[in-house]
Amino acid sequence: MSAWTTVIFLVISGFVLLIVEVLFVPGTTVVGILGLIATVLGIYLSFDYFGSEVGWWFTLGSTVFFGLAIYISFRNKTWEKLALKDTNEGKVNEGLTDSLAVGDKGVAISTLKPMGKAELNDKEYEVRTTGAYVDSGTTVQITKIEKNNIIVEPIN
Repeated sequence: MSAWTTVIFLVISGFVLLIVEVLFVPGTTVVGILGLIATVLGIYLSFDYFGSEVGWWFTLGSTVFFGLAIYISFRNKTWEKLALKDTNEGKVNEGLTDSLAVGDKGVAISTLKPMGKAELNDKEYEVRTTGAYVDSGTTVQITKIEKNNIIVEPIN
């Protein structure tokens, strides 16, 4: 009786671990490998303990059960319920430069070499120059705005 319990426990726990791998754990991990090992070990032990006839019945039963589980999950659209269908269309810092215009003036808060921070319209922005080194405290003017890139130049 102990041999039956061991074989059945290994096969069922192997299937449970494989299902957990597919549904909850992304990628191939230890859970899936342990599930595969437990299932194969259970089938191997069925051959070893009970002979080839019972072993082949276990192999056939396990294959049919696994195939049936996959068929039912596809038919019931289980994978569609678990799949991510939404897409994120938002962008980082969207609308950041809407309040700025070419020609606006401000003060470099940090040293711009060529990137740094500047205060423009009472807000702090990350800006860059066209390559010039600008000390902090220097008055700067916006020359170009590309998406979220603010290009400034020093005013003498």
